[in-house]
Amino acid sequence: MSLRVLGVDPGLTRCGLGVVDVERNRRATLVAVGVVGTEAGTALDGRLLVISDAIDLWLDTHKPDVLAVERVFSQLNVSTVMGTAQASGVVIAAAARRGIPVALHTPTEVKAAVTGSGSANKDAVGKMVTKILRLDAPPKPADAADALALAITHAWRRSVAGPGQTTAGSASGARAVVRPPTSGLTPAQRLWAEAEARARR
Repeated sequence: MSLRVLGVDPGLTRCGLGVVDVERNRRATLVAVGVVGTEAGTALDGRLLVISDAIDLWLDTHKPDVLAVERVFSQLNVSTVMGTAQASGVVIAAAARRGIPVALHTPTEVKAAVTGSGSANKDAVGKMVTKILRLDAPPKPADAADALALAITHAWRRSVAGPGQTTAGSASGARAVVRPPTSGLTPAQRLWAEAEARARR
C-alpha cells in the first residue's frame, strides 16, 4: 500500500506543488507537479485567492493522504517570511477542511533527506529528486522540485519512524525528534538517518 503525499513549497509569487506515491520500500513515483503564482503587483487578497483555488483543485483531484509543507523560518527579509506564512495558512486551512493531516518540515530536513546533506543547494536537491523519481530532467522551476522533495521527505520520515511514531511537525503539533536505531535499516535508510541526525545538531 503506497502513501500519497502532496508537497507544498509555499510562496505568493510561486507556490510549488508536487504529488508523489511512495511505497513501503521507499520507492517514489511522480503523480503530478506544478507551480501556481501571481504577479508581485497583484493585491494580496487576489494572490491568496489564486493559491486557495489551486490547492482546492489539487486536493480534490489527487486526494493525498497527507500534506507536507515547508516550515516558515526567520529570515532577514520580513516581507518574504510574511508572504510565505500567509500562503502556508491558506494551504493548511484547505487541508483541515478536508480532514487531511499536515506535516511541516524545515528546508534543512528536506535537504538532508534527499541529498544526505542539510546544506545542499537547490541544484543538488533538483538532481536527487530527478534520480529518486526516475525522471528524464529536473522539475522546473526550483519551487516544483522543492515541493516534490518535501513530499519525498515526509514519506521517507514516516517509513523510518514506523507506524505509530510521531514525526517532527505533525498535524498534532508535536515536536518529537525521531532518531531511529540504524540496525535493521537498508544502507540508504542508514545514510538518511545519519544525515538527519547531523543536520539537527
